[in-house]
Amino acid sequence: MIEIAGGVDTHLDTHTAAVIDLVGRVLGTAQFPADTAGYAALLAWMQGFGSVVRVGVEGTGAYGAGLARLLDAQQIRIVEIDRPDRKTRRFQGKSDPIDAIAAAKTALARTRTGTPKHRDGRIEALRNLRVARRSAIDQRADVQRQIKSLIVTAADELRRRLRGLSVTALITTCAALRPDRADAATPMTATKIALRSLARRHQQLSLEITDLDELLAPLVAAINPTLIAVHGVGTDTAGQLLITAGENHDRLRSEAAFAMLCGTAPIPASSGKTQRHRLNRGGDRQANAALYRVVLCRLRHDPRTRAYAEKRSTEGLSKKEIIRCLKRYIARELYQIITTNQPQPTT
Repeated sequence: MIEIAGGVDTHLDTHTAAVIDLVGRVLGTAQFPADTAGYAALLAWMQGFGSVVRVGVEGTGAYGAGLARLLDAQQIRIVEIDRPDRKTRRFQGKSDPIDAIAAAKTALARTRTGTPKHRDGRIEALRNLRVARRSAIDQRADVQRQIKSLIVTAADELRRRLRGLSVTALITTCAALRPDRADAATPMTATKIALRSLARRHQQLSLEITDLDELLAPLVAAINPTLIAVHGVGTDTAGQLLITAGENHDRLRSEAAFAMLCGTAPIPASSGKTQRHRLNRGGDRQANAALYRVVLCRLRHDPRTRAYAEKRSTEGLSKKEIIRCLKRYIARELYQIITTNQPQPTT
């Protein structure tokens, strides 16, 4: 039986698969529905050509998540495929079979590929809860901005009453307003109705966030208790870094790979006699922001970090460059904790 490689271009309703041999010749392409039966049919179709060495799947964290779970259960080696190179796409065109063939060839050559995250453990549960929490926080911030915007254009009497209040007092006051609904055509009354509605929405979102926090704190502590004990690392920061590393954190080859994943590895920007590095604007920006929060906390409360910042400042580094260096050091420190600490069983 010959050895083959597969590639899959994933979409919401259908997946397009391609099979090539080990010298890159295309053996076939086909389209399958994006459901459990379709995943099984796709794998059976591939295996009809020979022994599957590996399968490149585009979007294992999105439309390809279901297919990735089935392939992993069948012990088929999966690689995450990055988006096709733009220059190649301009020459070859764009279609689902073309993208599937490109995914198969990329998987065979192992260029611009990665090991997909496992999505069947507690870290996947953590990710789902954090999605809901982040959405609630964003919506609450939007509601707060809308309330303040309404106050700016409100009648003088109402504006004087609400302008000097803190956020907590403002939300409580607006939620307790009792406007006459029969007089909703009056601007003053309509503003009060709108403020009361937004304030109560703000309170409901705050309750949702508190409820999710009560679930997230013990879950993060159970997954990696050592991580949240690190100075400057709280539940929110630890949760984001665990999600970035994934359940199968052994896919990260080294702490340098983790730093690159977090966007903290310095990028060479040298030319001729000029030798320098620039900030890395790639990687997981949420993880980068988590490391940035750790840096800010340590710059404020950790004497060693403050001494380091003062030393590098006297050497001519800017504050932005010092923070970049600190994020890189912290990424190295936390990588060791993430990859060596054994998760504790949940109670």
